[in-house]
Amino acid sequence: QVQLVESGGGVVQVGGSLRLSCAASGRTLRSYAMGWFRQAPGKEREFVTVITWSGGSTGYADSVKGRFTISRDNAKNTVYLQMNDLKPEDTAVYYCATTSRFSSSPEEFYSWGQGTQVTVSS
Repeated sequence: QVQLVESGGGVVQVGGSLRLSCAASGRTLRSYAMGWFRQAPGKEREFVTVITWSGGSTGYADSVKGRFTISRDNAKNTVYLQMNDLKPEDTAVYYCATTSRFSSSPEEFYSWGQGTQVTVSS
């Protein structure tokens, strides 16, 4: 089973940028699609982005399209989320997870990390 650890969260001002990392151990990520989700206080966990195992295809929620970019380095067993032009509504705990299917549904994902807090201050 793969273990995932997110890092890179923090406090940033509106319009700023952060890059999150999701490092895997225990098993290679090479055969998995990977996704990022987020959960704000009092809200449901929501899909942010997904990437195929090869990195050849990606998908984004409309709310982050054009601002966020997912990428992966299978040699480093790591997935990244570059977040630009951050807005207060991006404030949430961000989670990465593995899936065997290219999906935006949380039910299709497993091996979740513990999350990293992103706070966008105005």
